Amino acid sequence: MATQKTVIINTGCANISSVKFAMQRLSDNVSVSEDVGEIQAADKIILPGVGSANAAMDSIQHKCLTACIQTLKQPVLGVCLGMQLMVTRSEEKAQQSQQDFTPCLDVIPGQVKRMQVGDLRLPHMGWNTVSPKNDLSIFRGIPAGTYFYFVHSFAVDVYEHTLASSEYGQSFSASLHKDNFFGVQFHPERSGDAGATLLENFLTL
Repeated sequence: MATQKTVIINTGCANISSVKFAMQRLSDNVSVSEDVGEIQAADKIILPGVGSANAAMDSIQHKCLTACIQTLKQPVLGVCLGMQLMVTRSEEKAQQSQQDFTPCLDVIPGQVKRMQVGDLRLPHMGWNTVSPKNDLSIFRGIPAGTYFYFVHSFAVDVYEHTLASSEYGQSFSASLHKDNFFGVQFHPERSGDAGATLLENFLTL
């Protein structure tokens, strides 16, 4: 994979270094960038994210990256909040916002909602099993029941664009897919061998 260029979009979030380290174990051509030209020229792109949807979208808009991301044609992988930013809107918003939601990138139709988990604690944090719809694309060689590491309080319901699901007080989308856009709610960079397999599968798309 030495000839492939992978760019991690610099969204200003805290998990960029761990995502970069995980990718560098699989490829020798990985960089972090907010330059539109460099992002557009990449073979594979990763959209990381932790924190709030509102702050992340503000950062993306401030860096003038919204249209760049929306028009990408190469494979793009959103990680955790990065996946949530791919949908139409999120119920997670800034306290001072006049809107009831945060508009997102809208490359995958859908909505992020606060999880309804009954007596369970939020955030949903720790290892949990994932059930892919099939063993194709990024889940090749990853059987149902494989554990991945999660940290989140908001999620996307299971629907037509769900690539894999999980359970924590409710069913939710552990992964999404539409066209060249893929997303995972869990952290592959913190999920051991299974996470490395998923990232390697993404690089070979």
